[in-house]
Amino acid sequence: MLKTLFRHAKRHPGLIPQFFFMFVGVSGASVYLIRLALGPHVSWDRKNNPEPWNKLGPTHQCKLVAVTTDYKCLKKQGPEF
Repeated sequence: MLKTLFRHAKRHPGLIPQFFFMFVGVSGASVYLIRLALGPHVSWDRKNNPEPWNKLGPTHQCKLVAVTTDYKCLKKQGPEF
């Protein structure tokens, strides 16, 4: 399959940018899916840790990008469990 890809790229040099951007897009989507699967709101082990989100501190940043929020100054709201 990779051999065919290189053969097409040699015959049609205009396909090289398309192959590059497809690779970048698929790689970015894969990294984002892995990041979502390993997030604090996902429970893979229900027996030992059924609610992993309760162990997060009030300053834990779960967002990908936080533009205006300073998580260090937040106070914890709610009871201790």
